[in-house]
Amino acid sequence: MQKRKQPMRMCVGCGEMKEKRELIRIVKSSEGEISLDKTGKKNGRGAYICPNADCLKKARKSKRIDRAFEVTIPDEIYNGMEEEISADE
Repeated sequence: MQKRKQPMRMCVGCGEMKEKRELIRIVKSSEGEISLDKTGKKNGRGAYICPNADCLKKARKSKRIDRAFEVTIPDEIYNGMEEEISADE
């Protein structure tokens, strides 16, 4: 029996390719709301990030998440995502 190939995604923080299930999905809903999607099942455009605060800081500094979603993300949203990721570490 052949093992299924795991989908790979790139972290928007460090730029490393990792298995999809190792990363946290950041999603932009059709209403323009940006949030963390730990289930990976929310509707909307997704970007992936490593489950550590350092990668989020790198992505925030270089505005990679802003570019992925073609919007300017307010600091409150970044701070909320940082708190959620830090709580899981």
